[in-house]
Amino acid sequence: MALRADDLIDRRRLRRKLTFWRALATLIVALCLVAFGFWFYEGESGAKSVDHIAKVKIEGTITQDDELLRRLEAIRKSPRVKGVILAINSPGGTTTGGETTFEEIRKLAAEKPVAAEVGTLAASAAYMIASATDHIVAHKSSIVGSIGVLIEYPDITGLMDKLGIKLEAIKSSPLKAEPSPFTPTSDAAREMVRKLIMDSYDWFVSLVAERRHMSREQVLELADGSIFTGRQALANKLIDAVGGEDEAVAWLATKGVDPKIKVVEWKDTESGGGFLFSKAVVKTLGRVFGLSDPTGDILRELGRDRLFLDGLVSVWHP
Repeated sequence: MALRADDLIDRRRLRRKLTFWRALATLIVALCLVAFGFWFYEGESGAKSVDHIAKVKIEGTITQDDELLRRLEAIRKSPRVKGVILAINSPGGTTTGGETTFEEIRKLAAEKPVAAEVGTLAASAAYMIASATDHIVAHKSSIVGSIGVLIEYPDITGLMDKLGIKLEAIKSSPLKAEPSPFTPTSDAAREMVRKLIMDSYDWFVSLVAERRHMSREQVLELADGSIFTGRQALANKLIDAVGGEDEAVAWLATKGVDPKIKVVEWKDTESGGGFLFSKAVVKTLGRVFGLSDPTGDILRELGRDRLFLDGLVSVWHP
């Protein structure tokens, strides 16, 4: 019995030592990550302190993004930014999100040359944003276009009938809260929504015609929701050149930007919390300590934003 008791004591001591060293190792790794982050953050800040070309990535579903608007404003006001490249990879999003970003880019383009580099996709509101720049390049196999606006809503009246559910509504007027997924859409509601959509569609078409130096008739031929490859988009004058970042830099050079200066990405660092509370660091430290995703970005990656797009939508769904 004495030997077994001693064995248990030794095991407990060994377990405590192992737990201590594990905790110490985790702390050291975390401190190294923070130190590396500071080094990287300072390096990025240093890169912004010399003349450079600012690169901004616009990815995923587009909504009204106040942080992005502030970042574009900061780029516009920075004397060290000599030119801008918007790297776009998005299926679109809300029409208002595209509009607000478009307007901010036009303010930026009034002071600095701005080019758009299309990655896999720049459709609907994303193409609207690209058209705000003065030069658009896309890869041969990029997807461009889907000029248009829509409103989608489900009709669950058949399901309600099967479940024996009936919705009662007392409204000030027939078109209040219409269209509704809980009642069949009336002709009057359908016409109201169509007028809403066509008004924004008319504005979108006019915007593309103005920015791409095309007649309204030319744009209308393309603005039936169709998508195009980069090569097709070039033939249809929706982009200016086929290529990537090198071609965008070459165009900036024609506007007086030194092509030898570095291209520096301006990232969303959530500057209000500084480096220690930025998304990247919080996510990295969270993984070190076993948290699946402390920032919740995985929900965005899985398409959460597409499920909750309010208002008019200008988006292409793969």
